[in-house]
Amino acid sequence: MKEHSFQAGVRWSSAAGTANYRAYSRDHEVVAAAKPDIPASSAPAYRGDATRYNPEELLVAALASCHMLWYLHLCSARGIVVTEYADDAFGRMRLGEDGSGAFAGVTLRPRVTVGSGDLSEARALHEEAHRLCFIARSVNFAISIESQGAFRSDE
Repeated sequence: MKEHSFQAGVRWSSAAGTANYRAYSRDHEVVAAAKPDIPASSAPAYRGDATRYNPEELLVAALASCHMLWYLHLCSARGIVVTEYADDAFGRMRLGEDGSGAFAGVTLRPRVTVGSGDLSEARALHEEAHRLCFIARSVNFAISIESQGAFRSDE
């Protein structure tokens, strides 16, 4: 079996450290070699900076990105020319009484613009893209696809 590995990390520092729960910064950077840093923080509900990405948003984005990349590959392989792709993905998390949480589900909402090719096949390929997505295959919660459709560029 073929294997790939991926490496990324996080960087955080504070002169004051975590001496005061309410005062320490949750801001940090997601880092990977030879790539721009991603400004991150915790979600605003957990004292984070709303102008930075939080881990929950990055998980939802990873699912949307993986689905899109598989979808584009499948369309290309079948002669369907996609000219635009957008997804307004949404994740739901449930919190336990002890403060722990887990994702209850993610909904992907792809909207595709097709320059040429079979529109009905383009619409159907989301199911196969979902089945093949590495990230979707790795999570333990439901992912639903609410395709906003595939449309011709002149529609």
